[in-house]
Amino acid sequence: MKALVTGASSGIGRDIARALVSRGWDVILVARRADRLMDLKKELGKHARCVRCDVSHIEECKKLYEVLQNDDEIQMLVNCAGFGLCGRFTELPLEDELKMIDTNLIAVHVLTKLFLQDFVKRNRGYILNVASIAGFFSGPLMATYYATKNYVVSLTGAIYEELQRKGSRVHISALCPGPVNTEFNDVAHVKFSSEPLDSKTVAEQAIDGLMNGKLYIIPSAKMKGLKLVRRLLPDKLVTHFCYSFQKRKK
Repeated sequence: MKALVTGASSGIGRDIARALVSRGWDVILVARRADRLMDLKKELGKHARCVRCDVSHIEECKKLYEVLQNDDEIQMLVNCAGFGLCGRFTELPLEDELKMIDTNLIAVHVLTKLFLQDFVKRNRGYILNVASIAGFFSGPLMATYYATKNYVVSLTGAIYEELQRKGSRVHISALCPGPVNTEFNDVAHVKFSSEPLDSKTVAEQAIDGLMNGKLYIIPSAKMKGLKLVRRLLPDKLVTHFCYSFQKRKK
C-alpha cells in the first residue's frame, strides 16, 4: 500500500507520512523543498520516495498525476500542502493571495478529482483533505485563508455524500484542526492565541478518523465546541467574534 502526501516537508504532512510508515504504508513524499524531502526520506528509508512538485502550479499537479497514475498500489491521497496569510483584505498583496488560493484550493481540487476517479474505478482508496476549523467560519483579517478552507470543507462533504450514495468503498475525510504547532504561524506572520496541538497527535488522529470513515476529523474538544457554537449563533455575531479572535493573533 502506498500513500501520496503533499506538503510532506514539514508540519502535519511530515508527521502524517511518519505515522503511515509506522503503520506499514509506503509513502510518496511531495513538496517543493527537495532538501527537506530528502531529510525525511533518510529517516523513513526504503518506505519513502521523494517527488519535488510545487502544487501551486496546476500544470505541476497534472504532471504529478500523470507520472503516478499507473501505480495501482497508491491507495491514499493526503492533500496537506497549504499556508495562510494574515492582514486586512484590502492590504494583502494580490499575488500572494492568488498563490495561496492555488495551493490551498486549486491543488486540492485537481488532485482530488484525478486520483478519486481512479480510486472509484478500483472501488478502494482513501483521500484526506487537510482543511481547518476555519473552514466552518468567515475569518476577518484572514479572509482568503478562511475562504479556501471553506471550499475544502464543502467540497469534501459533497464528495463524501456522493460516495455514500454510490455505496463506494472509497473514503474521503476533511481534517479540521485548530492551532497546531507547525511552521504555519511563521509563514502567516501571526502568533497563537490559544495553546496549539501537537502535530504528531493530530496526524495520528487524522489517520484514525480517515480509516474509521469519519467525514470531519476535529482533534480537539474545544474546536468541536466552536463548531457547535457556529451552528447556534447568528452569522454576524460569529463573524464579529472571529474578528476579535484573529486580532489577538497579530
